[in-house]
Amino acid sequence: MSVATLPPALDQSAGEPPEEAWPSWLVPPTDGFTSADLDKLPGLPPHTELLNGSLVFVSPQRRWHSLAKKFIWSKLREAAPSGWYVDMEMSVKVSDRNRPEPDVIVFNAAAESDDLSESFYNAEDVLLVVEVVSPESVERDHEVKPRKYAAAGIRHYWLVEQDGVSVAVYAYELDPVGKVYLPPVIQHDHVKLPAPFPIDIDFAEMRDYR
Repeated sequence: MSVATLPPALDQSAGEPPEEAWPSWLVPPTDGFTSADLDKLPGLPPHTELLNGSLVFVSPQRRWHSLAKKFIWSKLREAAPSGWYVDMEMSVKVSDRNRPEPDVIVFNAAAESDDLSESFYNAEDVLLVVEVVSPESVERDHEVKPRKYAAAGIRHYWLVEQDGVSVAVYAYELDPVGKVYLPPVIQHDHVKLPAPFPIDIDFAEMRDYR
């Protein structure tokens, strides 16, 4: 029977791994990374986020997460009125030291550029961000990201997660004066909301969505 082993550079059985085992960019600058750094660091894993100047690496997503994200993206595309576009897995620059990557984004169509090399949207152009919660992202999605999105003035934030056999959606709306989100409207399995535009999503349909 074969036994899996680490590459020699990462094998710590004989002590600390040599310095060259790790990419140099794992050591942050004194003041932390910036949004501009996120596009320049070599070999950065896909979907790396920037929060408080630190790099956040995401775990491989589960099938439920992938399915929920695509389903919500599809339903929001159907519901979005003229002038608004829907995208997935693009980061949003909320400040120079914070560039999270929501699962789904509704943004102003006027902000779309012909430059297909662009890698983020500016917060002022974003109407709604949706985060589908993974086991490793619970704290970030419930506590850290809402503060960042609200401070940047993003008017609507959805948190979507499994609640036993149900799907729970926490729909937050911004208090524009205090730049904080009001207590959320919480709906399970079938979401009907008037804002940011009339939305009717029955998550029972997600089982047959491919």
